[in-house]
Amino acid sequence: MDPAEFLSVCDKIAPMVEEALAPLIGTEYGAAELCMGADNTPTERLDKIAEDIILAVFRSRKVCRAVLSEEAGLVTDIGGESGLAYLDPVDGSFNAGAGIPFYALSIGLSEGGVMTAGYVRNLANKETFTAIRGKGAFLDGRPIRVSKKAELNISAMSIYARAPEMISLLEKGMRTRRGRKLGASALELCYVACGRLEGFLDLRTTLRITDAAAGMFICEEAGGIVTQPDGSPVAFPDDVCAGRPLLAANPVIHAKVSEILRSK
Repeated sequence: MDPAEFLSVCDKIAPMVEEALAPLIGTEYGAAELCMGADNTPTERLDKIAEDIILAVFRSRKVCRAVLSEEAGLVTDIGGESGLAYLDPVDGSFNAGAGIPFYALSIGLSEGGVMTAGYVRNLANKETFTAIRGKGAFLDGRPIRVSKKAELNISAMSIYARAPEMISLLEKGMRTRRGRKLGASALELCYVACGRLEGFLDLRTTLRITDAAAGMFICEEAGGIVTQPDGSPVAFPDDVCAGRPLLAANPVIHAKVSEILRSK
């Protein structure tokens, strides 16, 4: 499917998901764990309802050949001629279940292993981040670019690290003005894309392709640099159980953080 048409389909899906989830947000019923997802984490009722809606529309529109979803795994009966979509129906499902307004629909489209489009929608406030390869990134239709801040001591970053990793970061001299952990990586990557954050760092090796595909692509199209934390190329397998560490930031902050992380 043409990337612009793909984004148009996503725009039609998002309000359907929002309407279905609205009575469930912040409720025990919505947050109830129904089963284990393909990624070996619990699937909440919110996740399942959203995923069912999205897959039904994708099948009816024959959006792509297959979908790799955090909950269902690889779904191959979509009916399109080509293309693989990476789906996280509710990125930040804990936030959604708790009523914290920071959770998103995240869908990326790839052709022949190359990302062609990304769509991330904050389901709480309807902010929509999109990108098409070579055409830049957008927030609600307006072009966005990464921040121009060049010093860590005036920068804000989302940082995910376990205690030993955080201690190592501090021992290496990593200091930012603000450290955040907002609970929805797709949105946080988009916040880097639009300059609300200078960087996103996840050292846990639990971030998966379904979490990150769309957000990474949008960040890169906005001028961000996305790699492993040491600055080497990052490659996610098409496997919802395989996690990777990640650094995404504006070019100057990326260079500084990756240099710190390479130090002994």
